[in-house]
Amino acid sequence: MDVQERIKIQMDEVRHMELRKLDKGEYARTRALWENVFDEDSKAFLDYYYFFKTRDNEIYVIEEDGDIRSMLHLNPYQIQAETEWFEGNYIIAVATEEAYRKRGYMGEMLRKSMRDMYNRKELFTFLMPAEEKIYTPYDFRFVYAQNVWMYTILDDKSPKECLRAGTAFGRITGLYAEEARTKREEVWVSEAGIGDGAALAGFFNTYFADGFQVYAVRNESYYQTMLFEQQSENGGIRLLKKEEGIVGTFLYGDEDGLEIREPLYLKEYETDFWDAVHSLCKERGKTQAAVYAGIDKSNEGGRPAVLQSAGEEKNADCVESLPAGVTERLKKPVIMVRIIHLESLLKILKVKEGEEIDCSFAVLDSILPQNSRVWKLQSKSVKPYTEPDDEEFELEDTENEAAVGQEEQTNAVTSGDLLIKETEDSEGVLTIAALTSLLFGYKSVEEAAEEQGVYLTERLMEELRKIKALKSVYLNEIV
Repeated sequence: MDVQERIKIQMDEVRHMELRKLDKGEYARTRALWENVFDEDSKAFLDYYYFFKTRDNEIYVIEEDGDIRSMLHLNPYQIQAETEWFEGNYIIAVATEEAYRKRGYMGEMLRKSMRDMYNRKELFTFLMPAEEKIYTPYDFRFVYAQNVWMYTILDDKSPKECLRAGTAFGRITGLYAEEARTKREEVWVSEAGIGDGAALAGFFNTYFADGFQVYAVRNESYYQTMLFEQQSENGGIRLLKKEEGIVGTFLYGDEDGLEIREPLYLKEYETDFWDAVHSLCKERGKTQAAVYAGIDKSNEGGRPAVLQSAGEEKNADCVESLPAGVTERLKKPVIMVRIIHLESLLKILKVKEGEEIDCSFAVLDSILPQNSRVWKLQSKSVKPYTEPDDEEFELEDTENEAAVGQEEQTNAVTSGDLLIKETEDSEGVLTIAALTSLLFGYKSVEEAAEEQGVYLTERLMEELRKIKALKSVYLNEIV
């Protein structure tokens, strides 16, 4: 085949390929492609997905030869980011029929959907990648990892029974220990129903929400949908309750092995959580369960994040070791983020307590060039920074510059104590990918500076360290 024939074939493919967003009435047409590409998903799960999740999502497709050959779904979530919330999108079901792969279809859909999200001023989009390398070329970077724990039944004794016997569950001493034992006796475990959505949301928002900087907003509707999702995976939501209400909860599924997700409970009920996992294993005829939990930023390398109320310090007399049979399997990166509307994201940033910031840097974004500007971040109380100059200026010139500076500030975007605006003077250069890793605290300033295409002056590095990174992320969404 000569060059001309190859070009003709490629042009024919381009002429027959159409990228578009489906109308709601067409969504069912994508199910066959899902079943073909993701054959591990059950009929029950797909029935749930196409009944619930397609009510308000968007589906981008590429059609060729009269049928859908590639697709990408955007599932909307209300995202809390610091003190602001926005309608954000979780990317899922990025798939191409095997015979039509390696034509750049995924990239086309990603770029189109990101442009649309930019026009809606969405701060970022996120996904759970099948492989990291698929999405790094589009400037997605990991921002959230989980600890994966494995609970194995070693004998018939539950963690609570071991505690009573004074074995296996570590050391509990003093007044707090007696209080914990008393409280545990009053806890019972039940299966959540559709009517428990509001109570679940109240539990999360009362005890845990303030401990996270970025998370999907949990309300009654969120938990009602989540219940159906877990049931579609042969699971549900378990509640740990006392007379006064919920003291703990977790999601579980049982398709390819028992999996526990998002364990949330008050610190004095840790034993009750592991006891509930033990009971669920026995109920389901399993000897093991994988437990997926966030990283505890106050005790990195320690136990799962949500073993205590958000913001609470660990009590010295609390449980100091995990029950027998529990091992930390691995720390697993799970969620990648891609900054979409950079200006909106910069607006929500805060500086560390007692710090003031005044810096500027250029950002390079080849996919969303609107982000490629020189951005200035400045605390309102800071006198504008200028490069040192040995020349003496006349008072009149200084006053003119001040007037210009004041005029520029009137066009600046303000959020809290920060002014965000465009400028011409840059102290360094950051790629949008490196900036993502930096702002979400997944990489230090020094690590970001080592990335390709990044140049930071010493002064800029010092200023960037003052930013309060969005480290406390809690994005556990699967679909």
